[in-house]
Amino acid sequence: MLPYTVNIRLSARTLTGALSAQNKGAVDWGWQGLIAYGCQSLVLVIDSNTAQTVQVLERHKTTVVKVKWAKENYHHNIGSPYSLRLASADATGKIIVWDVATGTVRCEIQEHTKPIQDMQWLWNQDASRDLLLAVHPPNYIVLWNADTGTKLWKKSYAENILSFSFDPFDPSHLTLLTSEGIVFISDFSPSKAPASSGKKVYISSPHSSPSHNKLVAATGAKKALDKVKILITNEKPSAESVTLNECLQLSYLPSKRNYMLLLYPREILILDLEVNQTVGVVAIERTGIPFLQVIPCFQRDALFCLHENGCITLRIRRSNINITGTPNEDPDPDPVQELIYDLRSQSDAIRVTKTVRPFSMVCCPVNENSAALIVSDGRVMIWELKSTVSGRNLRNSNSSASPLYSPVAFCGIPVGAFQNKLPDLSLDNMIGQGAVTGEEQLKNSFFQEVHLKFLLTGLLSGLPLPPFAIRMCPPLTTKNIKQYQPLLAVGTSNGSVLVYNLTSGLLHKELSIHSCEVKGIEWTSLTGFLSFATSTPNNLGLVRNELQLVDLPTGRSIAFRGERGNDEPAIEMIKVSHLKQYLAVVFKDKPLELWDVRTCTLLREMSKNFPTVTALEWSPTHNLKSLRKKQLAAREAMARQTVVSDTELSSVESSMISLLQEAESKSELSQNISAREHFVFTDTDGQVYHLTVEGNSVKDSARIPPDGSMGSITCIAWKGDTLVLGDVDGNLNFWDLKGRVSRGIPTHRSWVRKIRFAPGKGNQKVITMYNDGAEVWDTKEVQMVSSLRSGRNVNFRILDVDCCTSDKVILASDDGCIRVLETTMKSTCFRMDEQVLTEPVWCPYLLVPRASLALKAFLLHQPWNDKYTLDILHIDYPENDNIKNLLQKQLNSLSNDIKKLVLDPEFALLQRCLLVARLYGDESELHFWSVASHYLHSFSQEKALTAKTTDSLQEKLINPLDICYDILCENSYFQKFQLERIHLQEVKRSTYDHTRKCADQLLLLGQTDRAVQLLLETSADNPHYYCDSLKACLVTTVTSSGPSQSTIKLVATNMIANGKLAEGVQLLSLIDKAADACRYLQTYGEWNRAAWLAKVRLNSEECGDVLKRWVDHLCSPQVNQKSKAILVLLSLGCFTRVAEMLHSMRYFDRAALFVEVCLKYGTIEVNEDTNKLIHMVFADYARSLKTLGFKQGAILFASKAGAAGKDLLNELKQPKEEVTEE
Repeated sequence: MLPYTVNIRLSARTLTGALSAQNKGAVDWGWQGLIAYGCQSLVLVIDSNTAQTVQVLERHKTTVVKVKWAKENYHHNIGSPYSLRLASADATGKIIVWDVATGTVRCEIQEHTKPIQDMQWLWNQDASRDLLLAVHPPNYIVLWNADTGTKLWKKSYAENILSFSFDPFDPSHLTLLTSEGIVFISDFSPSKAPASSGKKVYISSPHSSPSHNKLVAATGAKKALDKVKILITNEKPSAESVTLNECLQLSYLPSKRNYMLLLYPREILILDLEVNQTVGVVAIERTGIPFLQVIPCFQRDALFCLHENGCITLRIRRSNINITGTPNEDPDPDPVQELIYDLRSQSDAIRVTKTVRPFSMVCCPVNENSAALIVSDGRVMIWELKSTVSGRNLRNSNSSASPLYSPVAFCGIPVGAFQNKLPDLSLDNMIGQGAVTGEEQLKNSFFQEVHLKFLLTGLLSGLPLPPFAIRMCPPLTTKNIKQYQPLLAVGTSNGSVLVYNLTSGLLHKELSIHSCEVKGIEWTSLTGFLSFATSTPNNLGLVRNELQLVDLPTGRSIAFRGERGNDEPAIEMIKVSHLKQYLAVVFKDKPLELWDVRTCTLLREMSKNFPTVTALEWSPTHNLKSLRKKQLAAREAMARQTVVSDTELSSVESSMISLLQEAESKSELSQNISAREHFVFTDTDGQVYHLTVEGNSVKDSARIPPDGSMGSITCIAWKGDTLVLGDVDGNLNFWDLKGRVSRGIPTHRSWVRKIRFAPGKGNQKVITMYNDGAEVWDTKEVQMVSSLRSGRNVNFRILDVDCCTSDKVILASDDGCIRVLETTMKSTCFRMDEQVLTEPVWCPYLLVPRASLALKAFLLHQPWNDKYTLDILHIDYPENDNIKNLLQKQLNSLSNDIKKLVLDPEFALLQRCLLVARLYGDESELHFWSVASHYLHSFSQEKALTAKTTDSLQEKLINPLDICYDILCENSYFQKFQLERIHLQEVKRSTYDHTRKCADQLLLLGQTDRAVQLLLETSADNPHYYCDSLKACLVTTVTSSGPSQSTIKLVATNMIANGKLAEGVQLLSLIDKAADACRYLQTYGEWNRAAWLAKVRLNSEECGDVLKRWVDHLCSPQVNQKSKAILVLLSLGCFTRVAEMLHSMRYFDRAALFVEVCLKYGTIEVNEDTNKLIHMVFADYARSLKTLGFKQGAILFASKAGAAGKDLLNELKQPKEEVTEE
């Protein structure tokens, strides 16, 4: 095959359109900052900041039904780098795990052939990062290793499983939503399938409860909610009351332990799993718009809700102020007696039609301050939450919701009023916890009230619904190289033409030109085109034809045929000549029309007896060059005639010539010059006619009799000396006009719909389109290059084809996509780093592992050479320039707000660690630094404030660690939270069982008087009546000391020995022996319960002992939850031990940063032992920076490492000296 020039480099890409109904749940927003969603059988990956498509993954044969990004909850280093892993599942049960950056498949998984109902990566990644749990219909859950594709275990359940949710506080808890109810699994483990079949409970739907009829009453939902008493029952409800398929969604609340959310179209129920009871309802009034989906937040107790009209609302839980007066009084009957979620902000709705409706919503997992809405027509709308500080006096007093206040801290540390901060960084930096009572807030003037609003910051729209007519603009030539843009015009069924720029894949212009379906487009220049549309035929078979000439830069369109076009036969095709001078319009049952494109005038309407045209093509030959020569000759002659013999008149001569030239150019502009052009067409018998057009004369020049082997000709293509004809039976005929030979090739593929030559000099490839696919042929060798068949190698039908460059073809297909492919027509995913993006994207995951880690170190250890800088080229980092430039691009793509923070000398190292964890979407780092920053700050404050104890307590209340960290919170705050919780459970009691659970909890919490009241409520006909009465007596008398204590202790230990653990623990905590109780609980494996009891009942020293034993248990190889253990140690202030553990786990970067921060805060005592540790940590970190090639950083830490880093330091400084000696 002869070489040909590639005229312009375009990357292969897919323009996508509307989604299919099965794509509804296939969307996920990863910690990596990218959103992935299914569109037909493709997976699209878009960047959430710039709303650009960065990758299209094509390999699924059927509709994609689920996509899930891998979690980033592990320590990243060279061995386990930042990488983009995504799992997608389709309707035939195939799961593909992708490496998104390169577009390659890591592994494929197939178990059954039904659509995957749900799948999720395991969030606890201490043991393995690659575990994926999937629901294979109807009733199997299977745990896969998503790196190798091996099945670890499989388990079946009695009912059909619809979805599942992991408990975010306990990796061994999993809840399934089945077609009949809910199944709680408490023995989930990666190593083996759950042994039991779980605890099954049934939901009696809220609609069958009397509450629903009452919601309409004017008293509002408040009264009605007290009626929603029980919701979860262990026995199957009666047939009338069960309408379970109404439950749209089940998920745990990540913001506090043991709460679950059930979503119904008209209400959200919040369940407290300790008592299986509804403790809060978000109900919609009768006129409100029903819910579609809800996402509970982690950082604050808030819910993102999606409604059926596409509106996203944010609801935040109202803080319970002064819920318990003095512990043993009757609670005040007035306070709010359930969790109330106030509507704080809402986005605009979309216009919902038959084909356009909201599909699903995802929320940014890192910052929880933005949500993306996926619409069925392929649009993605990104809404960001913005906070505005409002003056206190502006507050409207009538709103029932308490005001929201900005938090005291920014990035983990309380900051002053004048310090640089960026409140919109994340949800927890926007709003404080609201844990403070009203009066205190007024005293503290630094509380600022904030309002939240949604802002649309990104919009991506897809192609409209097929059918399409596509046409690529004229090819690139040496003459138009300066202003050339590769534009593709797409005509749609609603009459508009979309113009896409294929370098970026973005919509360049959308023009509404026609009132009916666009049938064809032809370009008249690089910036203008003709498009025609035909309406549906009337009973005589006549239509309205619209032919418009459009100028792209201005968007002006004119009716090309003037008044013509009503009630005439339909236009079949339009063809523009090579020089864009003439236009042939072919009708169905009406003779051909020839027009002059430049003047929009009709040159000739053929006579009635003119043959019916079946195919037509203009010849690439013309006499423009010879005409130009003639013109030049005439011009020279004119110039000669006007030459005056006197040479002094040369000035006159030059002006004369210039006048002439002006006249000449004007005449050229008015296009008096008309080159001669030719076209060929075939009639129904297959006879080929050759006609010449010059100016306004049309001459018939030759006829070629039909080729016997061909049927009725359907299309012709002509380039250079090659003519290709196609017929109704799928035969192709290649004519070589120079050699005067023709070759017929039967393709046996029925009707040839279209033939198009590829652009580029000497490039003789054509693409042909059939009813069932397309082929690329090389006309020089007359052989097929590639072929595509619907149903065989692809599942879509091809609607239109074109060539866009010499090595790329464009296919429009009925799945609503337009694909730009190589001439092999194999659909391939591209590498993300090769793609041309109009806006730079911040995504360190795209860099090679060494570079992404070096970039992280560069951001963390500012200042460099005593200078805060974002210019990586100025520091000693001997890496090749390509990588350096990529790093610089990444740094430049950061937002100005973030740059300002990074360059701020006031911005402490701790805050920097938290900020970088957010920028990198590193889950494990974010949790570590959130807890570390809180406790480092509070312990260093305690040291400073040992004299003034009152202040530190006050600050602890104002700025406690968020309750989403559960066991890691301060004891005082944790106790307060547990008391609020038990109070709520008590208000909601409905059965004896619940009352008993509440009494038990109250006893453990030490609220004895209240517990006695509950115990005395037991009615006389209850079998437990006697037992409860005695217990009440015991509780009231137990305070008297003496022998009763030892008796009770003996009884308790006996009870525990005989399997009554809970009862024994209760007795021990009655006599203030909670420390013993914790020890028993730990012996019997109830670690979480022991930690809970220690937090609520013991002083800090005893509590510390219990938690330290728990840490040892968490570190043991069979449990392997070291990351959790480190967090517990942080909350106890054992900072030296944390540094040792981080170092022993080889988390060198985290260890070094942590030690550095501890030294700043003075929380590690510096003595000989700790010095040794500190030096080892710094030296090892310096070595790891050296392997990254980050020399300056390595030198920095080697010099901090004292003796341990001496050799390393010499080694690092060595090569420099050698160079200078030379």
